[in-house]
Amino acid sequence: MPRRRLASSIATLLVLSAAGGLCWLGADRAASYIEQQSRQDVEQALQASGQDWVRVATDGLQVRLTGTAPTEIDRFRAVTQAGTVVDPSRVVDGMTLASVAERPPPDFKVELLRNDQGISLIGLVPASTDRARLVRSLRSDTAAPAVTDLLETADYAVPDNWDAAIQYGLRAAQMAPRAKISVQPGRVTIAALTDSREEKGRLEAALRKALPAGVDLVADISAPRPVVAPFTLRFVIDDRGARFESCAADTPEGRDRIAAAAMKAGVRDVPACTLGLGAPSPDWADAAAAAIDAVGALGQGAVTLSDADVSLTAPPTVEKAAFDSAVAALQQSLPPVFSLQSELETAPDSTLQGPAEFTATLSETQMLDMKGRISDDRMRETVDSVARARFPAVQADLVNDPSVPSGWTVRVIGALEALNTLQSGSLRVTPDLIRITGTSGDPAAPEAAAARLAERLGPGAAYEFAIRYDRRLDPTLNLPDGPECVRQLNIVMSEAEIGFEPSKAAIAGDPAPTLERLAGIMAECADFRLEAGGHTDAQGSEGFNADLSRGRAQALVAAMADAGIDVTNMTARGYGESQPIASNETEEGREENRRIEFRLLSDYPVRNAPLPPPVTLSGVTAEPAPPDHPAEDLIGPVQPDPVLMIGPVRPDAPLPQPQMFGPAMPQASIGPVAPATVGASEVFQTLDEREENLRLPVQTPTPDTPRPSPRPGE
Repeated sequence: MPRRRLASSIATLLVLSAAGGLCWLGADRAASYIEQQSRQDVEQALQASGQDWVRVATDGLQVRLTGTAPTEIDRFRAVTQAGTVVDPSRVVDGMTLASVAERPPPDFKVELLRNDQGISLIGLVPASTDRARLVRSLRSDTAAPAVTDLLETADYAVPDNWDAAIQYGLRAAQMAPRAKISVQPGRVTIAALTDSREEKGRLEAALRKALPAGVDLVADISAPRPVVAPFTLRFVIDDRGARFESCAADTPEGRDRIAAAAMKAGVRDVPACTLGLGAPSPDWADAAAAAIDAVGALGQGAVTLSDADVSLTAPPTVEKAAFDSAVAALQQSLPPVFSLQSELETAPDSTLQGPAEFTATLSETQMLDMKGRISDDRMRETVDSVARARFPAVQADLVNDPSVPSGWTVRVIGALEALNTLQSGSLRVTPDLIRITGTSGDPAAPEAAAARLAERLGPGAAYEFAIRYDRRLDPTLNLPDGPECVRQLNIVMSEAEIGFEPSKAAIAGDPAPTLERLAGIMAECADFRLEAGGHTDAQGSEGFNADLSRGRAQALVAAMADAGIDVTNMTARGYGESQPIASNETEEGREENRRIEFRLLSDYPVRNAPLPPPVTLSGVTAEPAPPDHPAEDLIGPVQPDPVLMIGPVRPDAPLPQPQMFGPAMPQASIGPVAPATVGASEVFQTLDEREENLRLPVQTPTPDTPRPSPRPGE
């Protein structure tokens, strides 16, 4: 029995020993696995973050980091990175820090960010940099509302050309009111926005002049787009190849589309188009690309877009069928606002072909350009005289063609007189039709043009008009032009009681009465590009005064916007003390110099919305109503001399007897003529039979002078 108990005890001990051994072995294996896995995970994490200089060792659950850290920041990052993999309490920092002499210097860099809210300094500077002095300099030399110091320092030697670069950066911050200025040792990068192209040029010149030796400048100065008026594009394909003679685009995307169409039509290099304001429609690029495609399809010719008027021309070598097809395709492709005028040019004098044609274009500056056929030299002089009597400037390229239909010159004159009812436009005269397109400030311009044709030609003349109305050209509305807008605004400012707090851009007092007067003027002037220019006296530094004047101008523009005034096309600029109008030696003079003046930046208004579609009118002239003052319908203006001269006069030429055309008139006239009496062709046939030096005396009847008896039928 005792032996059995002993054996049982021994067996129990053996089992327990075996179990304990197995547990110890398992725990050892588990601890080794945990140590190995922790070391691998931490090493991988540190290497992934670029901390490959760290050595990792494990002792049980502890993870020990050793190595020489380049900087304190690198050591901190290594500990932090290891703590993301294992419990931070298990990480033991055994790293050492490299000596200052062994550490590479950091990349010193300062960014000065300036806008209307103030100036911010961000970056890393040497510890020896006097940060307080930098801030004081910006506060004293600028009128920035606030200067915020967000700089950090590092105790390293000052790099070469650092001081020169930082001083130049501060100077640039004074000159550029809206800029990002990056300063590095020996290098300054400036990205700035200016109010105009002129201001951009002045800032670039000032930055170059102030650049110190040993400092490189990288400048990107931008300015708002210019106003292009009229908004024009002209594309030509001729013997010299495909090219632009002028090109304007309203958006970068539109410019790319126009360039792609031009290159497809044969332009070799990527063309340059001016990005500008003033496009007549958001569909400008669509119209331009379609017009270029039309010229490309013809292989030769030219297309001109002037605002919403499109003119397509082709030389006589182009087949008429191909030209008509291109015109039809372009007409279908043009957006609704645009109107098309097409012309297939005729051959030179010796090989005149096709029907007679006369064209004329009237620019916005009232320059008339005439081309086409006329019967002979005398009729050409007559047409030229009529044109010069009605338009300030005339250019003519007329070709003699005796085969033109009878009454052709009267037809041309009637069309010119109808065109004279428009501000700008073009006309085309053929034996079958008179077509006129253009812009007018008279909503009834199409009817007025038709009446003018009827007065000159009588009934039966077919016409087509496409005339758009521009309210800014309407004299009955009495809208102010750009100079008048500026004059009225400056009168208000000279009488205004708007003031500013001393040395600040904050408005003092109640500006409501002045803003109300400005609102009344801006109601009709908001579509002009205007500048509100601030001026100061000479007290204070030049940089401070420039900023103060700009801030005050901006404050006025902001107050106008808050009052509901449209200031979309208004910019603010500060001139500081540079443009005094009185002496700065007296208080009265200094008070006059502290002012805000408005200035016109462009004579042409910015068209924020396209003009309405043209009013189309077609038909046949009817019998005109009897004119109230038939004596006013003359060739040329009325002269004080009682003799109307047509052409040069020979001294020995006898004076013919008075000849009246149509109803009895006190002065010589070529119309209106009723078909039942003397037709237009008869009038000019009569003129053709006269000698070249024709002189028609004018009788001015008095109450005692009987009128000549009319001829039969008059």
